[in-house]
Amino acid sequence: MLTLHGLLLATLSGVILCAPHNAKRLNNGVGKTPAMGWNNYNAQISPTAANAVAAANAFISLGLNKLGYQYINLDDGWSASTRNSSTKALQPDPAKFPNGMKAVADQIHALGLKIGLYGDAGTATCSGFPGSLGYETQDADTLASWGIDYWKYDNCAAPSGNSEPRYQAMSSALLNSGRTILYSLCNWGADSVWTWGASVGNSWRVGGDISNNWNSIANIAGNNAAIASYAQLGGFNDFDMMEVGNGMLTAAEERAHFGLWAISKSPLILGTDLSKITASSLSVISNKAVIAVNQDSLGKAATTFQPSGQSAPVSGQLYPYWAGPLSDGVVIGLVAVNGAATLSASFADVPGVGSGTYGWTELWSGATGSGTSVSATLANHDMVSLDLLWISARAWKSYKLTRHFP
Repeated sequence: MLTLHGLLLATLSGVILCAPHNAKRLNNGVGKTPAMGWNNYNAQISPTAANAVAAANAFISLGLNKLGYQYINLDDGWSASTRNSSTKALQPDPAKFPNGMKAVADQIHALGLKIGLYGDAGTATCSGFPGSLGYETQDADTLASWGIDYWKYDNCAAPSGNSEPRYQAMSSALLNSGRTILYSLCNWGADSVWTWGASVGNSWRVGGDISNNWNSIANIAGNNAAIASYAQLGGFNDFDMMEVGNGMLTAAEERAHFGLWAISKSPLILGTDLSKITASSLSVISNKAVIAVNQDSLGKAATTFQPSGQSAPVSGQLYPYWAGPLSDGVVIGLVAVNGAATLSASFADVPGVGSGTYGWTELWSGATGSGTSVSATLANHDMVSLDLLWISARAWKSYKLTRHFP
């Protein structure tokens, strides 16, 4: 038994936990695994050339680029308040981008990184800047001419009715722009986007905006466990940009936040001021083992499972027991949801695994062990101050336990 503070995560080899949805997938040559990057919005950093380059330089100095973080994304507010009067093209705010957008893209590309921008599928963005409705082809071509690599597409000021045709129009325009651009749908989960998003884009927001508190994080994870099987290579449920480093979560909650996003195969988009990030928060977003779960080549997300004798999951509530397949095993998570508890998972209870002795590796410390189950004694605290630790058990049967644990 392990004495932990919050959550246990383990992996077992050679099983499949959820049936895939075999809908047509967008094949645009990018986004095979969840996107990793940064966005200015959650940290309330202005979307300017200087701030984009500063974030890119922070990726290099902090070593985040070597961990897979590559996109520097600027959210709402980068553009001028009107389109070009003669060409009707989108244009950057000249005060924020005195040398234009392509110059910034070139600087970021020179660092080996990529740049993303924000747009909207309506007539205006959420902050009132020009939207792309009716201008899809022109705007996609403009993005390509600037060297943009990522396009987040919001849903404000949009007409009523099904949003899919509007998102499909931009998808087609991006595909025909002559440049490979990752397409991030942001229609807030409308129109059951997870049922068609994979044929249109590389990720799709599954709900409204995240807030910088534990309740928001728990609600997002709890509300979307049921749609985990829609995440597959090239297209993923997007839980929203992260709040790690923004000062309102405990260190344990930050680990839980990052871990839940990772195991669910959500894009890992940082949303903090990297110039002020603490060592504790940096260690969370830099955990190679957790990132490896997110970027696993199988591309399938974890969801809840019900051990024998435990109550069933309740829609919208964070559930203590999670599991999901990896290319070399299964990830298992035990979450202390309602105060102090000892939570255990028999490997025989995990769908598709079966009884037997398996080995595990703890993701944060690298500790290893083996057995027929995993158990965690969790500290006494409520959900808001939940102290969560992820354990990975890349599990092999006992006769294989001498193999190297990655």
